Amino acid sequence: MSLSQIKIIDIPKITDVRGNLSVIENDVIPFDIKRVYYLYDVPSGSYRGGHAHKQLQQLLIAISGSFDVVLKDKNGDKQTITLNKPNKGLLIPNMVWRELEEFSSGAICLVVASEVYDKDDYIRDFNVFCAS
Repeated sequence: MSLSQIKIIDIPKITDVRGNLSVIENDVIPFDIKRVYYLYDVPSGSYRGGHAHKQLQQLLIAISGSFDVVLKDKNGDKQTITLNKPNKGLLIPNMVWRELEEFSSGAICLVVASEVYDKDDYIRDFNVFCAS
């Protein structure tokens, strides 16, 4: 996969005087939702990720605060995207290396995934990823 397949997706936002509501349904993302999890209380200076997935696709959303997503492909191309809006999601296809860093205080990263957890789907060594 190349970085050209990474997309920012607009998540529908319903605005009301009582606050905003956003909804993620299968017509918003190009895969069936099989797993949802979130990252929070990430200590300052820490990072998450550091892997690629063989099959799994993900949508990452900054529900609160902000963080950077560093994306790399096997060709050596690199792109950094800052997520900081709860109605914008970053769609990451399979076979893209990802690292999450620069978490702001109170940041929450919601992850919507196309597959349930499978340890064999992970590539955790960047050199192995580049060679695959």
